[in-house]
Amino acid sequence: MPATTIHFVRHGEVYNPGHVIYERLPGYHLSHRGERMVRATARFIAENPALNTLEAVYSSPLDRTRETAGIIVEALDRVRRARGQKPLTVRYDDRLLEAGNEFRGRRIGRGKGALWHPENLKLVSDLFRPSWGESYREIADRVGDFVRDQVAGHPDSQILVVTHESPIWTYRHLLETGRPEHNMLLRKTALASITSITIDDRDGQVLGITYADPALRV
Repeated sequence: MPATTIHFVRHGEVYNPGHVIYERLPGYHLSHRGERMVRATARFIAENPALNTLEAVYSSPLDRTRETAGIIVEALDRVRRARGQKPLTVRYDDRLLEAGNEFRGRRIGRGKGALWHPENLKLVSDLFRPSWGESYREIADRVGDFVRDQVAGHPDSQILVVTHESPIWTYRHLLETGRPEHNMLLRKTALASITSITIDDRDGQVLGITYADPALRV
């Protein structure tokens, strides 16, 4: 049965001493711990025969995802060189961007960045349908469009995708429940974790979803 598996990797921890909601802002890079987290995940991928035979690698174009993808590809290329294979090239796709958020640039949970600040109550009255930025439906649609392109362009293969918590969980929730809306406080997408989704190339049906957290103890 021909099937394509998309391995969604969330980026590692970000250096953010000011506790700013950085969203799509430039200049937010992996912390030292974030780099260690990604290296743990990179080793997990490179040493796993079910993961290290990738056809392509894609990433969100933001700093933290670029850095995460670079560390993983570096580990994978060591394996590929030993096999006599060509190195991988990271491709960037805006459909993998973090969700748009009107709170960007504010401090998390403080002042006007607090979800429960009087000015923000109208935005967070329903956590399942947040109105502070891009809707869950829009997020799921763009990720789904990306996935369909990969299934059509790389049938019966393994694809690695480095992106963010919201796109990963929103798309997974849509596949599992039929709706993208969810409570963001209940997501299961740890930093540097891997969510693997296998899709039947013939009819687009989901054959399986698995989850791994190689950086859990970093």
